[in-house]
Amino acid sequence: MSDVNQNTAPWSPAPTALLTDHYELTMLQAAVRDGTAQRRSVFEVFSRRLSAGRRYGVVAGTGRFLEGLEHFRFEGDRLEFLQRSGVIDASTAQWLADFRFSGQIDGYAEGDAWFPNSPILRIEGTFAEACVLETYVLSVLNYDSAVASAASRMTSAAGDRPCVEMGSRRAHEDAAVAAARAAAIAGFTGTSNLEAGYRYGLSTIGTAAHSFTLLHDDEEAAFRSQLDSQGLSTTLLVDTYDVEAAVRKAVELAGPELGAVRLDSGDLVVQASMVRDLLDSLGNHRTRITVTSDLDEYAIAGLAAAPVDAYGVGTRLVTGSGVPTSSMVYKLVARENRAGDLEPVAKRAAGKGSVGGRKTALRRRDTDGVATHEIVGVGTVPLDDGDDRPLMHAFVRDGQVLDGWTGPAAVERARRRHADSMAELPRAATRLSEGEAVIPTIMES
Repeated sequence: MSDVNQNTAPWSPAPTALLTDHYELTMLQAAVRDGTAQRRSVFEVFSRRLSAGRRYGVVAGTGRFLEGLEHFRFEGDRLEFLQRSGVIDASTAQWLADFRFSGQIDGYAEGDAWFPNSPILRIEGTFAEACVLETYVLSVLNYDSAVASAASRMTSAAGDRPCVEMGSRRAHEDAAVAAARAAAIAGFTGTSNLEAGYRYGLSTIGTAAHSFTLLHDDEEAAFRSQLDSQGLSTTLLVDTYDVEAAVRKAVELAGPELGAVRLDSGDLVVQASMVRDLLDSLGNHRTRITVTSDLDEYAIAGLAAAPVDAYGVGTRLVTGSGVPTSSMVYKLVARENRAGDLEPVAKRAAGKGSVGGRKTALRRRDTDGVATHEIVGVGTVPLDDGDDRPLMHAFVRDGQVLDGWTGPAAVERARRRHADSMAELPRAATRLSEGEAVIPTIMES
């Protein structure tokens, strides 16, 4: 079997080439004119810092970017639009008409942890073909990684209790799908978003909202209808009117086989304790309690001692729990000079400098397998001291997306990588208080 990607998603993305900024194409046009467009170049995606005092970040979005890369084409009315609106001239349009990315892409596996200056993605090709990818790469990785990083903090706070994603109504419709995928990578067990289920094979969940109860003449009629339709294992929403009365009615109708009840308002710690005691007194020891209502990692941690069985998270998840971007940047770090040699280049602006040179990385671990440092080799491959883990993986070779990095298979692979990466980090990584990166980054040349 060829190692070219065989695990594509069961859907076809729309053309992605115009999901970019105007100046990517004005740079391209100038480079085509002056002859530098074909210079070999190395671009890297990294972040100078972790957000909001967090101790690690989680990589997500690479698979979505690779799916979109295969549809990154300038064709038909899109190319005509660029010419008609004066964005590009005729010679640049001719160059774009034949555009196919033909270079190499390597980077951190989705689900892995990242730290300041980690070379999360490395794109190598001509200046022209790497330049035009900048905005699309960053828009995908910045959002997806922000959601995955927040989701990771939530699943860590939840411990063995499952978290499910239900934030679609709080995000742009496309972002909602991306958020569900990113949350799954970080350990969420299901999503309310059906499109995410279709594209990526995620488990979808959902039962009924308060409107369903309000539709019926009384709560009993609503509960009977739901039980008749979905079976006794369903989850009944019990806080539309009076929680205690609703729980008693739910048990009366479904008996001890009732799957779960959901709480979506009030003091969840107090409510959950009262409902657990009531369920147990009625003989429903196996009926679970799910809580929702604007949860984040702090609220989940605050519910650790409460008799809660699962968490449903929406708004705070799809907005990165207050950090909606990962502040990743895309910088040229090496390019071909007039002599035909690849040489490092770097930005020196105050507070926004970069480190020139093609980079690779490994995670240094102690004899117990616990991560101690992020080692980034600049222009060289850092040496393994015995138990280090290489972090860079090949995603694209000669323009071809390699097998296993897109579609449903990639999400499951990333989920496993996230679990292994979290187990590898020092215990301090799970602290929710603000602090420094849990391991330092060392640049070696």
